[in-house]
Amino acid sequence: MRRRSLLAVAGWLATAVLATVIGLAAIRLVGESITGTPGGVRSQEEVERALAAPASTAAASPTGVPSPGAPGPTGSNPPEPGGSGGPEPTGSGARRVLATTGGTAVAECVPGGVRLVSWAPAQDHRVADVDRGPDDDVEVTFVGPGGEHELKVRCVGGEPVAVADD
Repeated sequence: MRRRSLLAVAGWLATAVLATVIGLAAIRLVGESITGTPGGVRSQEEVERALAAPASTAAASPTGVPSPGAPGPTGSNPPEPGGSGGPEPTGSGARRVLATTGGTAVAECVPGGVRLVSWAPAQDHRVADVDRGPDDDVEVTFVGPGGEHELKVRCVGGEPVAVADD
Protein backbone atom coordinates (compact mmCIF):
# COMPACT_ATOMS: atom_id res chain seq x y z
CA MET A 1 0.00 0.00 0.00
CA ARG A 2 2.85 2.36 0.85
CA ARG A 3 4.37 1.76 -2.58
CA ARG A 4 1.11 2.78 -4.36
CA SER A 5 0.90 6.02 -2.38
CA LEU A 6 4.51 6.83 -3.26
CA LEU A 7 3.83 6.18 -6.96
CA ALA A 8 0.68 8.34 -6.87
CA VAL A 9 2.55 11.27 -5.29
CA ALA A 10 5.44 10.89 -7.76
CA GLY A 11 3.00 10.78 -10.70
CA TRP A 12 1.18 13.86 -9.45
CA LEU A 13 4.45 15.80 -9.02
CA ALA A 14 5.64 14.79 -12.50
CA THR A 15 2.33 15.95 -14.00
CA ALA A 16 2.49 19.30 -12.15
CA VAL A 17 6.09 19.93 -13.29
CA LEU A 18 5.23 19.00 -16.89
CA ALA A 19 2.18 21.31 -16.91
CA THR A 20 4.25 24.20 -15.51
CA VAL A 21 7.01 23.72 -18.11
CA ILE A 22 4.46 23.60 -20.96
CA GLY A 23 2.74 26.74 -19.65
CA LEU A 24 6.01 28.68 -19.38
CA ALA A 25 7.03 27.57 -22.88
CA ALA A 26 3.69 28.73 -24.30
CA ILE A 27 4.03 32.16 -22.64
CA ARG A 28 7.58 32.53 -23.95
CA LEU A 29 6.41 31.52 -27.44
CA VAL A 30 3.58 34.08 -27.46
CA GLY A 31 5.87 36.72 -26.00
CA GLU A 32 4.88 40.34 -25.60
CA SER A 33 1.47 40.00 -27.19
CA ILE A 34 0.18 38.88 -23.79
CA THR A 35 2.13 41.17 -21.47
CA GLY A 36 3.10 44.13 -23.66
CA THR A 37 1.24 47.08 -25.10
CA PRO A 38 0.57 46.58 -28.84
CA GLY A 39 2.52 49.22 -30.75
CA GLY A 40 4.14 50.52 -27.56
CA VAL A 41 3.23 53.42 -25.33
CA ARG A 42 2.93 56.82 -27.01
CA SER A 43 3.94 60.14 -25.46
CA GLN A 44 1.52 63.09 -25.34
CA GLU A 45 3.56 64.82 -28.08
CA GLU A 46 3.33 61.76 -30.37
CA VAL A 47 -0.44 61.60 -29.89
CA GLU A 48 -0.83 65.33 -30.63
CA ARG A 49 1.34 65.02 -33.77
CA ALA A 50 -0.74 62.06 -34.98
CA LEU A 51 -3.98 63.96 -34.36
CA ALA A 52 -2.65 67.04 -36.14
CA ALA A 53 -1.62 65.03 -39.20
CA PRO A 54 -3.93 65.04 -42.24
CA ALA A 55 -6.58 62.32 -42.05
CA SER A 56 -5.16 60.33 -44.98
CA THR A 57 -1.67 59.95 -43.47
CA ALA A 58 -2.88 59.28 -39.93
CA ALA A 59 -5.40 56.67 -41.11
CA ALA A 60 -2.70 54.81 -43.01
CA SER A 61 -0.21 55.13 -40.15
CA PRO A 62 1.33 51.86 -38.98
CA THR A 63 1.30 53.18 -35.42
CA GLY A 64 -2.37 52.34 -35.06
CA VAL A 65 -3.36 55.90 -34.09
CA PRO A 66 -6.64 56.56 -35.93
CA SER A 67 -7.28 59.71 -37.88
CA PRO A 68 -8.92 62.46 -35.82
CA GLY A 69 -12.30 62.10 -37.55
CA ALA A 70 -12.34 58.31 -37.53
CA PRO A 71 -14.61 56.47 -35.10
CA GLY A 72 -12.72 55.24 -32.05
CA PRO A 73 -12.77 51.70 -30.65
CA THR A 74 -15.07 52.82 -27.86
CA GLY A 75 -17.69 54.11 -30.32
CA SER A 76 -17.14 57.63 -29.07
CA ASN A 77 -17.56 59.16 -32.52
CA PRO A 78 -20.86 57.78 -33.86
CA PRO A 79 -21.99 58.64 -37.36
CA GLU A 80 -24.40 61.49 -37.72
CA PRO A 81 -27.88 60.61 -39.00
CA GLY A 82 -27.72 60.70 -42.78
CA GLY A 83 -23.95 61.25 -42.69
CA SER A 84 -20.92 59.07 -43.12
CA GLY A 85 -19.48 59.74 -39.65
CA GLY A 86 -16.25 60.93 -41.25
CA PRO A 87 -14.62 64.32 -40.91
CA GLU A 88 -16.74 67.29 -41.81
CA PRO A 89 -15.46 70.39 -43.57
CA THR A 90 -14.00 72.81 -41.08
CA GLY A 91 -13.81 76.58 -40.90
CA SER A 92 -10.37 77.40 -39.55
CA GLY A 93 -9.29 73.77 -39.32
CA ALA A 94 -7.85 74.41 -35.86
CA ARG A 95 -7.97 71.22 -33.79
CA ARG A 96 -6.78 70.81 -30.24
CA VAL A 97 -6.49 67.96 -27.77
CA LEU A 98 -7.94 68.98 -24.40
CA ALA A 99 -7.70 66.90 -21.23
CA THR A 100 -9.18 66.58 -17.76
CA THR A 101 -8.61 64.03 -15.04
CA GLY A 102 -11.62 62.13 -16.40
CA GLY A 103 -10.52 61.90 -20.03
CA THR A 104 -9.53 63.70 -23.22
CA ALA A 105 -11.33 65.24 -26.17
CA VAL A 106 -10.38 66.61 -29.56
CA ALA A 107 -12.24 69.77 -30.58
CA GLU A 108 -12.17 71.93 -33.68
CA CYS A 109 -13.54 75.30 -34.68
CA VAL A 110 -16.08 75.11 -37.52
CA PRO A 111 -18.35 77.69 -39.18
CA GLY A 112 -21.15 76.91 -36.67
CA GLY A 113 -18.90 77.38 -33.63
CA VAL A 114 -17.01 74.52 -32.01
CA ARG A 115 -17.43 70.77 -32.50
CA LEU A 116 -16.14 67.75 -30.57
CA VAL A 117 -14.33 65.48 -33.02
CA SER A 118 -13.70 62.62 -30.58
CA TRP A 119 -13.47 61.89 -26.86
CA ALA A 120 -12.14 59.10 -24.68
CA PRO A 121 -12.55 58.49 -20.96
CA ALA A 122 -9.52 57.86 -18.77
CA GLN A 123 -9.05 54.45 -17.19
CA ASP A 124 -11.78 53.72 -14.60
CA HIS A 125 -13.96 56.50 -16.04
CA ARG A 126 -16.93 56.52 -18.40
CA VAL A 127 -18.67 59.10 -20.55
CA ALA A 128 -21.83 60.34 -18.83
CA ASP A 129 -22.98 63.04 -21.27
CA VAL A 130 -21.85 64.60 -24.55
CA ASP A 131 -22.92 67.77 -26.36
CA ARG A 132 -21.03 67.30 -29.62
CA GLY A 133 -22.04 70.51 -31.39
CA PRO A 134 -21.40 72.39 -33.50
CA ASP A 135 -22.51 75.16 -31.16
CA ASP A 136 -21.15 78.18 -29.29
CA ASP A 137 -19.84 75.78 -26.67
CA VAL A 138 -19.70 72.00 -26.41
CA GLU A 139 -19.03 69.71 -23.49
CA VAL A 140 -18.31 66.15 -22.46
CA THR A 141 -18.77 64.83 -18.93
CA PHE A 142 -16.65 61.97 -17.59
CA VAL A 143 -17.58 60.11 -14.40
CA GLY A 144 -15.20 58.01 -12.34
CA PRO A 145 -14.21 57.07 -8.80
CA GLY A 146 -13.11 60.66 -8.07
CA GLY A 147 -16.44 62.13 -9.19
CA GLU A 148 -17.59 64.03 -12.25
CA HIS A 149 -15.19 65.85 -14.59
CA GLU A 150 -16.72 68.20 -17.16
CA LEU A 151 -14.78 69.51 -20.14
CA LYS A 152 -16.43 72.57 -21.72
CA VAL A 153 -14.94 74.00 -24.92
CA ARG A 154 -15.40 77.25 -26.89
CA CYS A 155 -13.64 78.80 -29.85
CA VAL A 156 -11.60 81.84 -28.89
CA GLY A 157 -9.71 83.53 -31.70
CA GLY A 158 -10.35 80.57 -34.01
CA GLU A 159 -8.81 78.10 -31.52
CA PRO A 160 -10.68 75.59 -29.33
CA VAL A 161 -10.05 76.31 -25.63
CA ALA A 162 -11.32 74.76 -22.41
CA VAL A 163 -13.44 77.17 -20.37
CA ALA A 164 -14.87 77.13 -16.87
CA ASP A 165 -18.52 76.13 -16.61
CA ASP A 166 -20.84 79.13 -16.32
